[in-house]
Amino acid sequence: MADINRDFFFAQARKTLFSGKFTQSQVDGINSILDSWEATYSDQDDRWLAYALATTFHETAMTMQPIEEYGHGRGRPYGIPDPVTGQTYYGRGFVQLTWKRNYATMAEKIGADLVNHPELALNLDYATKIMYVGMIEGLFTGKALKDYFNSNTEDWVGARRIINGQERAQEIAQYGHKFYAAIAGPQ
Repeated sequence: MADINRDFFFAQARKTLFSGKFTQSQVDGINSILDSWEATYSDQDDRWLAYALATTFHETAMTMQPIEEYGHGRGRPYGIPDPVTGQTYYGRGFVQLTWKRNYATMAEKIGADLVNHPELALNLDYATKIMYVGMIEGLFTGKALKDYFNSNTEDWVGARRIINGQERAQEIAQYGHKFYAAIAGPQ
């Protein structure tokens, strides 16, 4: 696919998802996601991009910036400091990366020391890489974008299994449709 028509994309997304206005921070986050897509993944299915944007929209409470999990994992096993590193591997980033083993996997995949410095998952570039690598390769749950969007399948609701079971799946599917309409506009 050619580069995304950003004027159309932002006009559509502003109207259908962002209540008529963006903050500069939202624009910066979206541009990071779009830039990475165009540079690395533009030969893939655009529905993958739309679903990644929808996931980010939901997981970041519409900020489109990498965030820390509310409560920092309090009351969850991954919310306890690791006895070796002293770090706590609660959710961070666009997709709320959790658990030490997932930080270690992503550290190897993206070339950043996320195990000793989990806060790096809040870096815009790293958060973008983590999101794409995890969703495309199926590293979060064993389910990947290709399992739900391919030449035979289009399952916007089931795709939530890539990240988190079926929690809020219908709602995120609706966001995905809106992002896809913004992506698929005039080129």
